[in-house]
Amino acid sequence: MCGIVGGICQNNITPLLLEGLKRLEYRGYDSAGVVVLDKDNQLSRARSVGKVANLEQNIRDQKMLIDGTIGLAHTRWATHGEPSSRNAHPHICNQNISVVHNGIIENFLELKSEQLAQGYSFTSDTDTEVIAHAIDKALESNDTLLKATQKAITTFKGAYGVGVVSPKHPGHIIAARSGSPLVIGISSKGHFIASDQMALLNVTKEFIFLEEGDIADITLESVTIYDINGNHVNREIKTSKLKSGQVSKGDYAHFMLKEIFEQPQAIQDTLESRITKDTVLSSAFGHKAEVIFKNTKHIQIIACGTSYNAGLVAKYWLEDIAKIPTHIEVASEYRYRNPVILDDTLFITISQSGETADTLKALKSVKTCAKDKNIHTLTICNSAESSLMRESELTFLTHAGTEIGVASTKAFSTQLVSLALLAVSIGKCHKQVSVEQEAQIVNGLNLLPGLIKKTLEQEDQIIELAKTFKNKYNAIFLGRGCMHAIAMEGALKLKEISYIHAEAYPAGELKHGPIALIDKDTPVIAIAPNDALLDKLKANLQEVKSRGSEMIVFEDEAAKVEPMKGMTIVPTTTNLGRITAPIIFTIPLQLLSYHVALIKGTDVDQPRNLAKSVTVE
Repeated sequence: MCGIVGGICQNNITPLLLEGLKRLEYRGYDSAGVVVLDKDNQLSRARSVGKVANLEQNIRDQKMLIDGTIGLAHTRWATHGEPSSRNAHPHICNQNISVVHNGIIENFLELKSEQLAQGYSFTSDTDTEVIAHAIDKALESNDTLLKATQKAITTFKGAYGVGVVSPKHPGHIIAARSGSPLVIGISSKGHFIASDQMALLNVTKEFIFLEEGDIADITLESVTIYDINGNHVNREIKTSKLKSGQVSKGDYAHFMLKEIFEQPQAIQDTLESRITKDTVLSSAFGHKAEVIFKNTKHIQIIACGTSYNAGLVAKYWLEDIAKIPTHIEVASEYRYRNPVILDDTLFITISQSGETADTLKALKSVKTCAKDKNIHTLTICNSAESSLMRESELTFLTHAGTEIGVASTKAFSTQLVSLALLAVSIGKCHKQVSVEQEAQIVNGLNLLPGLIKKTLEQEDQIIELAKTFKNKYNAIFLGRGCMHAIAMEGALKLKEISYIHAEAYPAGELKHGPIALIDKDTPVIAIAPNDALLDKLKANLQEVKSRGSEMIVFEDEAAKVEPMKGMTIVPTTTNLGRITAPIIFTIPLQLLSYHVALIKGTDVDQPRNLAKSVTVE
């Protein structure tokens, strides 16, 4: 989950490295560091705990001259070793090698023991330092930095995206990936590497996406790439459609707030060219989609975090609309057991980044063990060139746009829209969706951008509600049917950015234990759509009232929840359908979490201990 930036150019590269780190800070912000080869061909390094701003201040305070045309930089999400300056990357070995790394070297203790016996000393608690020592050792018997790195990486078990520089080979940067993403930026100003193209959008729009096992030898004039077998290969240069301005907050205080308000446009963009006036285009999922969907008898969804919550909603839709048995599981559990994979299963992975390590491993394992079965794969993702998209047979690209806030908002709502289109598409293929039903759902989807804009107008009321959370440390979210998944997402958002302990329950489960948690200091947030379970939910709210809790109810106006003492009712919209309702009810929960976080004084965009893209296991 760390962020890597590096490059070689004709001018001082340090400002570019620092700017790139800021654009990658969503990947981790426990520490940051930079190293360059200076004019005397010496490694010059600066490191700091915390964010990139701390690194910049440290450079200014120490009057360090971090000046050179080739260098590496890193922003860290801590795995091995606490956040500290000594554990910050880049790591240096004997002034011969400097390394930055994203991933986990699983056998680092074994390698460390061997390297200690060889006479190497360790200055950090990280697993990364063994990479630097291994390459340094390999340089003793190899005449190029490329060959030394190729030899060293054969000893690593685990995942890595690595950047390497050496004073002994000053004109080269080596980049290697296995399990962790790396891109190469191609520019007239030089050549660059990064964990994500966003880091380099201010210098280039041309990128090479390294594939699994690739290693690249990068100079000012050239980029030479070798595959996992050591064969020279040519990788396509692709032009990014992202804009540098997309990573700006604009007039908003935080990225999260900006991204909440971008949802009407993001949903409109996701729907564009995927629907007509009254029809869902199944071809949006790939030219083979209809044939695959017709033969699908089972669906297995795999995801993590917010994407998992989107998958839970999809389970309801797929079974309700398409009448296909659907199972969902978190990737980190699924991949470590021996699941029964049935013939004619559509295996769906959902991810914002497309680089989520557990989800990617789960997909690869299914592809391996199901070669003798009629298994097909589909990925729903917000990143066109991600590993998941490249691994999957069918793909569907959401058009949420760049999402910087660690707490996902527009990525979630566009995932829901994508999954709604999927449910209709599969349902049509199985003749479970009538023409009239399809037209009704499409009409609802087309209304979503306007409905969300109207819902966002409730922000002032939600700000007032948020003030009641100032001295709260626990909260309970309730929902029934697919609204339980939305309640889970609301609880997750509150946890992530306000650090309030929040749990979500199916409202009918209150009496089976969770009701013991309810008291005057534990607010209860309920979602009340106008659906078949409304009366059951109203009864559950009576149970909460009798225990003296403060309640917030986000309701469909047609639900007509009876006001009670200690209850605040927030009419969200009216007469929503089963597809539009979960998406709309997500919006006020996002706003509530955001404004509670402001009151709590937390770092909204970069909450503690988290990172945007989880590329380690």
